[in-house]
Amino acid sequence: MEHLRKKILDRISNQIEEQSSKMNFDGSVVYELEADATIPSEYILLMHFLGDINIEIQEKIKSYLLRIQNKEGGWPLFYDGGSDISASVKAYYALKLAGQPIQSEQMKKANKLILELGGAENVNVFTRITLALFKQISWNTVPTMPIEIMNLPNWFPFNLKKVSYWSRTVIVPLLIIMNKKPIANNPHSLDINELFIKNPRTIKNLKKKQGKNFWTSFFLMIDKILRKIEPLFPKQNRKLCLKKAYDWTKLRLNGSDGLGAIFPAMVNSLIAFHIDEQNKYSKEKKTARTAIDKLLVIKKNEAYCQPCVSPIWDTGWVAHCMLENNKNIDKTVEWLLKKEIKVKGDWSHNKLDLEPGGWAFQYNNDYYPDVDDTALIGMLLHRYNVKKKKKDVSKSIKRTRQWIKGMQSKNGGWGSFDINNDYSYLNYIPFADHGALLDPPTADVSARCLSFLLQLNNPKDRPEIDKALRYLLLEQEKNGSWFGRWGTNYIYGTWSVLSAIKLIDFPEKKEVFKKAIRFIKSKQKPDGGWGEDGKSYEKGFEYMEAKFSTPSQTAWAVMSLISCGEGQSQESVKGIEYLLKHNCKDEKFYTAVGFPRVFYLKYHGYADYFPLLAIVKFKNLSMSNSKTTLYGV
Repeated sequence: MEHLRKKILDRISNQIEEQSSKMNFDGSVVYELEADATIPSEYILLMHFLGDINIEIQEKIKSYLLRIQNKEGGWPLFYDGGSDISASVKAYYALKLAGQPIQSEQMKKANKLILELGGAENVNVFTRITLALFKQISWNTVPTMPIEIMNLPNWFPFNLKKVSYWSRTVIVPLLIIMNKKPIANNPHSLDINELFIKNPRTIKNLKKKQGKNFWTSFFLMIDKILRKIEPLFPKQNRKLCLKKAYDWTKLRLNGSDGLGAIFPAMVNSLIAFHIDEQNKYSKEKKTARTAIDKLLVIKKNEAYCQPCVSPIWDTGWVAHCMLENNKNIDKTVEWLLKKEIKVKGDWSHNKLDLEPGGWAFQYNNDYYPDVDDTALIGMLLHRYNVKKKKKDVSKSIKRTRQWIKGMQSKNGGWGSFDINNDYSYLNYIPFADHGALLDPPTADVSARCLSFLLQLNNPKDRPEIDKALRYLLLEQEKNGSWFGRWGTNYIYGTWSVLSAIKLIDFPEKKEVFKKAIRFIKSKQKPDGGWGEDGKSYEKGFEYMEAKFSTPSQTAWAVMSLISCGEGQSQESVKGIEYLLKHNCKDEKFYTAVGFPRVFYLKYHGYADYFPLLAIVKFKNLSMSNSKTTLYGV
């Protein structure tokens, strides 16, 4: 054990020093955030839509896309995953636009695979829209989305206030685009006819990915009706709705951080401003383009585009590592206080009396604070202020507490950005074939909020705490795990929940912990680590073991055991030994998710700070008389 202790101390010392070196002068830190081939492909497609092509960037993205192509010729949604038809079509088209010869081996393999998967006519709605913009298919293949949606009242079954933040920011500028139906510049006039099984000009049907049920049939019927009557809508009202959409987008443009601070919304806003006939929005167009270009990660031989950036999230976790190791984070706290949001954003539509407070995921995104990030930062500030007792920090914690409590949904859980955003029938509209239109409460986000409230230990919060606990207990799976919405998957969800409920006593605690411990221990691999595949999100939602252990998931599993009082168990020690043995600077596997089954993420910081946090917790626990940790992470 003494030999292990020396390794632990050496690793902590080296990693803390490394983490400190990665911090910016203001105390913040941000790592790369990588998705699949879709967004880099869309960046090339965007350049060709605008007719404004940076050859150097294009060549580097081309190199990136060719590198991440899988052996069968397609592009997966996550490392070592199966080829995805929509991602593969976009990557193929982007490469063709970028000058990759279709006779090359890579393109021939991609062509063959796409046809085997049903051809380009089998892509999702968002890809159909892209292909329609490039005149590869008819707009009739795209679900109808009239601009009049801007005027739908709150009581209507579908309106913008009933969908998630990310859907809202994507949809509004998209309504402008779908109203005007612009044609891409496409300087080289390149098509992808070779990817279609049928003649693309004859394709008219909508892909029914949601399956057959009442709501699918109902919304498809509505789509058919709208398609016939839309030309009859009053032109004057249409103009007013168009202006309303532009005004909405302009108000939330978010400077050089972009609309919603997410790539798809930024692209749609740029195109919407670009196609304005009067050039009224040239300033906004320039701002939108700047925001997109800031997402580029440019290296010596290749480049890719991030879906967004994650500075608040990364900084929060790194700072927790620092506090766990008794390091000074004064500058980080100062930076975080400056980033606190004091604007009533879109969340206030459902909570008019609630005062603002919280943090975004990105550098700036005032209209859309992130509940998960806010709870994380709230715990950090509280832990920091136990000794520091700074008034400005105390005031911030107070605002955070009130906002978090106010954002609790009626079922006791928390969504990421909105309250009671659980209109499940909306995921059956033809436009929502990705099944990610909503932001309902989830166990991992709810657990972080509960952790924060329990850490504060304010008796007045007992009603919210009890509701949250009931929600989380109901969410526990039969095998003892919890579903992870924003991290892969059951390991992440289980760690998140155990980090919270370790801080509270309740009658079922012993049995709940017993089931969770059994689950975690049963998934440990022979090498001492843990690894869960992104396939855990596929149909049926069942734990799927990855081929290899990953540092981040191993760290979550170890911290799960620590939360349950099993920090000194054989399994926990083996997990720590795995983390010490393996290079925790990178992991190929994606261990996070944007939208299950649709969009996956690789946080480049996860293999860095989560193993460090687990190792430091293990060290601190071995030096104390306690069996578990005192804080909510």
